[in-house]
Amino acid sequence: MIPFSNLSFWEKESFLYNVDYLIIGSGIVGLSTAIHLKKKQPKKKVLVIERGYLPSGASTKNAGFACIGSASELLDDLENSSELEVFETVEKRWKGLLYLRQLLSDETLDFQKQGSHELFQANEKELYSQCISKLDFLNSSLENITSIPRVFRTASRQISDSGMSGFRYSIANAAEGQIDTGKMMKGLVYLAKSLGVEILNSIQVTEILENEVATNYGKISFKKLGICVNGLAKQFLPREDVSPARAQVIVTSPIANLKPKGTYHFDKGYYYFRNVGDRILFGGGRNLNFEAEETDELNTSDQIINHLSSLLETQILPHSAFTIEHQWAGTMGVGKNKSPIVKKLKNTIYCGVRLGGMGVAIGTIVGKELAELIIE
Repeated sequence: MIPFSNLSFWEKESFLYNVDYLIIGSGIVGLSTAIHLKKKQPKKKVLVIERGYLPSGASTKNAGFACIGSASELLDDLENSSELEVFETVEKRWKGLLYLRQLLSDETLDFQKQGSHELFQANEKELYSQCISKLDFLNSSLENITSIPRVFRTASRQISDSGMSGFRYSIANAAEGQIDTGKMMKGLVYLAKSLGVEILNSIQVTEILENEVATNYGKISFKKLGICVNGLAKQFLPREDVSPARAQVIVTSPIANLKPKGTYHFDKGYYYFRNVGDRILFGGGRNLNFEAEETDELNTSDQIINHLSSLLETQILPHSAFTIEHQWAGTMGVGKNKSPIVKKLKNTIYCGVRLGGMGVAIGTIVGKELAELIIE
C-alpha cells in the first residue's frame, strides 16, 4: 500500500488534512460519535479510521441482542455495585435502545421486540427462588425506567413448549428483543457517509500524540481525537479499568420446524441464544476460563466451541438434527464496573469505551455523549 507521503495533493487535502475531529474505531460508538459531531457541526471535517476492513471489535460480531439485563444478572450486579450505579446503567441501556431505534428505524435494524427468557437448570432452584423473591423490587425499579408495569414474570411453560431439555424454570423479560447486527452496522455507515463523515479502513494506529496519531501509513494530525475502540482500548488506555473479553459464537444450519424462537439467557447472562430465521445462534462460555478469554485474539478456542456445541445438542436442540455452519469471536470491553467510560483524557483527547457486553444497547448513546463532550 502507498504511504501517506506518496499520496497526491488531492488525496491529502480531501482525506487527511485539516481534520477537526479524528475518531479511532468504526464500530457502534465510533460511528455514532462521528454522526453526532457532524450533525452538531456540519462544516467540521470528521474522519473515522479503522484498523480492519470491517470493524475489528464486536460491533459486527455481536449476537444482536437488544438487552438491558436479566433478573439474575441484575441481582448479581447489585452484590458488587450500589443500587444507584446499577439502575443508572440499566437506564442508559434502555434509553440507548430507544435512541438506536430512533436513529436508524426499526425497519433498518430488523428490530423484533419479542421479549426474552432467562432459563434456570434444575440444580439452580435456589438461584431461581432468589430471583423470584426479588421480582417485585426489580419490577418496581424497572417500571420507573421503562414505564412497563411488569418487566419480569415467571414463564416456565416456555421451556416445554420450545422442546428444550435440562432447564426447569424461566423468567420472561418484556423489555428486551433482537436486531440484525449487520443491518445495524450498514445503517450506521450509510448515515455517517450521508452526513459527510469520511471513513478510512485498514489504518492501524501505533501511537497517539497530543495533536497527531502515528499509523502504519504515516501520521494524521487532528484538532480533537475520540478513542472508540472498546475492547481493544488497553493499548491506548493502560490506566483505565477496561480489558478485552473474547465472546465466541456459533450458528447452526437451518433447522426444520425450529421451536425455540426469540432471545434466551442462562447462567447469569454468560450464555445466550436466539433464532436467526430457522437457525440458532448460540454464544458465551467465557466463564469457563476467564483468564484465557481476556484476550483480543479473534480466533475461536476448541474448549468453548466444543462446549457450546455440546450444550446445543443436549439441552437447547435435543430433538433436532443440525450442523455448525458458522463460528467466530469478537472482543468486548469489560471492567470491574459495568458503566461505560466517557471522559476527557487530555486537552485534545477523549474516549468512549467499556460497554460491558451491552454495545447494542448503549453504543449509540455513548457516542452521543462523547460527541457532546468533545464539542464542549
